[in-house]
Amino acid sequence: MRIGLFATCLGDTLFPEAVKSTAVLLARLGHDVVFPPEQTCCGQMHVNTGYQREPVPLVRNFAEQFGDASFDAVVMPSGSCAGSVRHQHEIVAERYGDAALRAGVAAVKAKTYELSELLVDVLGVEDVGAYFPHRVTYHPTCHSLRMLRVGEKPLKLLRAVDSIDLVELPEADSCCGFGGTFAVKNADTSTAMLQDKMRNISATEADVCTAGDSSCLMHIGGGLSRIRSGTRTLHLAQILAATRTSPYVPTEAVR
Repeated sequence: MRIGLFATCLGDTLFPEAVKSTAVLLARLGHDVVFPPEQTCCGQMHVNTGYQREPVPLVRNFAEQFGDASFDAVVMPSGSCAGSVRHQHEIVAERYGDAALRAGVAAVKAKTYELSELLVDVLGVEDVGAYFPHRVTYHPTCHSLRMLRVGEKPLKLLRAVDSIDLVELPEADSCCGFGGTFAVKNADTSTAMLQDKMRNISATEADVCTAGDSSCLMHIGGGLSRIRSGTRTLHLAQILAATRTSPYVPTEAVR
């Protein structure tokens, strides 16, 4: 397949390894991964904060960059951005766009996937040849869980990883408290939710907490580092991209 790769804002600026790992993984599976260089933000943060007219140029650019008919699919290492493209773009286009934008949004929406969706539902693969000899727990992020409904797909992929010690996260489906600007506007509530999440992660004694969204991992990872838990956060793509010949090499954990 020829697959368009959307980096996301956080991937581009703070977590490039998650984006690189997505490309490495898909290329290893035999697919042609293309990175449109003119891509920008998907506009999710604007819509989530109540500014639905402002992201029209961003939505239009996304449709133009990834609407290339040669792309069989569009993938992103983010459940929240995939949710934005599949749900919010249509709302923005219907309310503030023109016919061309609505058509472009519909075309791209139909072939846009979060990474685990693409692997399991489209490519039909669960064992991607990964090797990760570490104790891991998985946090299902809110948009992937409730908007995209990816369900067990990330766990199916993790269970197939060679030498992984996968442990269940207590109260896994509870929010970590990030929610973008929610964490700024409702800092006390966000912090309380994060404390609950960290307590449950610590109970697993995992070396790594993984998820499909760098934003949630940033929030959780910041909290874990402050309490010096020794558990690091790592994007799902980085685990799946690791192999015996090219293993993941962690930096020294904060303890």
